[in-house]
Amino acid sequence: MTTSDTAVHTQPFQAEVSELLHLMVHSVYSETDIFLRELISNASDACDKLRYEAIASPALLGEGDALKIRIIPNKTAKTLTIADNGIGMERQELIDHLGTIARSGTKAFVSKLKEAKDGLGLIGQFGVGFYSAFMVAEKIVVISRRAGESDVWTWTSSGGSGFETARASDEEAARLTRGTEIVLHLKDDSKKYLETYEIERIVTAYSDNILFPIELVPEEGEPRQINSASALWQRSKSELTADEYKKAYQQIASAFDDPAMTLHYRAEGRYSYAVLLFAPSTKPFDLFEPNRKGRVKLYVRRVFITDDADLLPGYLRFIRGVVDSEDLPLNISREMLQNNPQLAQIRKAVATRVLSELESLAEKDPENFSKIWDAFGAVLKEGIYEDFERREKLLGLSRFTTTSGEKRSLKQVVADFKPNQTEIYYLVGDSIERLKSNPRLEAATARGIEVLLLSDPVDAFWTSMPSDFEGKPLKSLSQGDLNLDLIPRIDDKDEAKKDEPAADEAATIAVIKAALGERVSDVKVSTRLTSSASCLIADSQGPSRELERILSQQNRGMKTKPILEINLRHPLVTAVTKAQAGSTVVDDISLLLLEQAQILDGELPEDPAAFAARLNRLVLQGLGG
Repeated sequence: MTTSDTAVHTQPFQAEVSELLHLMVHSVYSETDIFLRELISNASDACDKLRYEAIASPALLGEGDALKIRIIPNKTAKTLTIADNGIGMERQELIDHLGTIARSGTKAFVSKLKEAKDGLGLIGQFGVGFYSAFMVAEKIVVISRRAGESDVWTWTSSGGSGFETARASDEEAARLTRGTEIVLHLKDDSKKYLETYEIERIVTAYSDNILFPIELVPEEGEPRQINSASALWQRSKSELTADEYKKAYQQIASAFDDPAMTLHYRAEGRYSYAVLLFAPSTKPFDLFEPNRKGRVKLYVRRVFITDDADLLPGYLRFIRGVVDSEDLPLNISREMLQNNPQLAQIRKAVATRVLSELESLAEKDPENFSKIWDAFGAVLKEGIYEDFERREKLLGLSRFTTTSGEKRSLKQVVADFKPNQTEIYYLVGDSIERLKSNPRLEAATARGIEVLLLSDPVDAFWTSMPSDFEGKPLKSLSQGDLNLDLIPRIDDKDEAKKDEPAADEAATIAVIKAALGERVSDVKVSTRLTSSASCLIADSQGPSRELERILSQQNRGMKTKPILEINLRHPLVTAVTKAQAGSTVVDDISLLLLEQAQILDGELPEDPAAFAARLNRLVLQGLGG
């Protein structure tokens, strides 16, 4: 044994951990019970990992006690110990797991924690539960022996800028045959957590369904199990209450909200498996992480295997819960997870069942479905783009803001079709407010046609795919040609505008094209406009203007030139043909038609200074200056 092996090593925390610990140590949360639930959850994970590794290496389990978690209060020493006989950690694992936060999204979490009045609901969502113990402890000592190893190590910190690691004493090593002990030296205002009734209350509330026995070891009396330690998903639905489901959701998902949907069933037949899934009612902060990782845990005969089995498609990654198979091999590898035909069938069947349950919820409990849609609608719409097989089902589930109202289904939109209407019309943009005032709506508004107003970034992607609902194609008002002549107008005044003087079509288009040159791909007479002078549209064969805008922000794809559509009855357009050909006025008005269309689309003119000068000239000319 070298000197370096026995010496105490002091190391600083990762920057994000230091900031997080500062928030924890100086927390003013209304409740601090979270720490015990998080430490019990970590202990359960350690037992799960040992049971899984022991499938390939049975010697890791040895002849020790059955896997369990112990909670040991000591009023004399003012310490609370949470111990497990799970997988344990080597010295480097202690440093890696307790000195850094590797998970992405940590900075976002710290930022949200600073903003939150009460950060209780955030802690479990970012995998930083261990550090919540600093809310109640002035010092934490972790003692750990990895299964199959002889060395025992300690990790010690007072929540400052760093931590110490050292070899455990002979007494500590003799006490710990395998697993981890976390010893909390409690603050004076946290001594209530040494009371057995307080510990039992927290375990019952948050950790009753942990699969391993949780033993309370009081200073006086015999140790006793204080949780039910049952796989709730294996029990019959008739045995369970709504409160039990809620507690199971909060424990499985590390959440504090109520589930908006609970799906519990057992599949029998070619493959047998139990399913317990929940849809949260609030949005987690890691929902849009680039890896789009799901959070459904895979068990095989009640043995935890992984939470990385992609049991649901990416657009259902907000679903939390458990799938427990009776047929998969316990020693299933990561490669087998990707290619196993049994798992592929389970994935397909579970995804279909989740969507069916969402459909049923939308019909029977619109209020809870509305919570899901508000939180995860943009995620569900990813499936319209990705999942051709279920596209129409996802379109049916979707709820839209339209020119007629909010949370409208396509079934409602189709039911309210106008005479001779055969298509579902939509408009994509960056905000509902701007879409409502978009000039491309004018022809549809004149006929009372309901239009979908799509403002989520994902809308630009799924609408790029040809789609229909109940045989009715979806049609963009900002792309390709549009002909609404067969649908009657609702206002005779609009019909009368047909008799107003119009600019000469060929001459006007020729003049504007000459003035704009290469800035546009074409100039056309608009069938979309009734009162505005101009608008920009995209060709029917290319990407929409909104999709182009998103891709250009990501430096992806090439920007194409738009088509300028003009309203021949608008005074600004008729002024073009009245002006002397080749004059500055013709160029100014032509460019103004283009630039005001860009502004209405939320874009800046290519040369804002030239635009301002041009507008000033036209205004002064109108004033007789």
